Amino acid sequence: MAANKWGVARWWGIFLLSLGPLVFLMYRVVSRDLGPDPGEAITRFSGLWALNFLLITLAVTPVNQWLKLRWLVRYRRMLGLYSWFYATLHFAAGFLLVLDIQNFIQEITKRPYITVGFVAFVILVMLAMTSPKFMVRKLGKSWKKLHKLVYLSGVLAVVHFVWLARADYTEPFMYAFILALLLVMRPAYRRFGSAGRARGAALN
Repeated sequence: MAANKWGVARWWGIFLLSLGPLVFLMYRVVSRDLGPDPGEAITRFSGLWALNFLLITLAVTPVNQWLKLRWLVRYRRMLGLYSWFYATLHFAAGFLLVLDIQNFIQEITKRPYITVGFVAFVILVMLAMTSPKFMVRKLGKSWKKLHKLVYLSGVLAVVHFVWLARADYTEPFMYAFILALLLVMRPAYRRFGSAGRARGAALN
């Protein structure tokens, strides 16, 4: 019973913490603390948090594999949905407050950095739509193959961020480094983990 209560408390804790960036953004909107270009500020803020949650989602599996934090896997779907949520806010803010919504297709096709970001967003939408349990059952083995596209979405999102940088590339390259590290960690664990299990079986 105590373990179940702790699990519920942890779920709500992660859920509410994940809403924190939105609450902070709303506070900045109400207090008019968004600088000279509010639309740009909202778009950038929501985009950064979409990327943050995407990287956090990608980190769940390697962190679980290396540190054996199995409970963390239970919240991977929630974290992924928050990435989609902030990406949706980023997409809407970009087209409603910064870009020309009337020329939607032209904006996407004529600006490569928007094209890359839009493809990353479409992938997140697909993953969000297929995240419910009934979709997992319906898609069967295809579900895992489809959800591996999250790595492609991460790469495209980072490319989108780097492309947007004008002078200072420090922050975009930091995100690129973290993503590269996450992509390397998973196969590295599989290789060394398999070798370790093989040695253990041989000793037995």
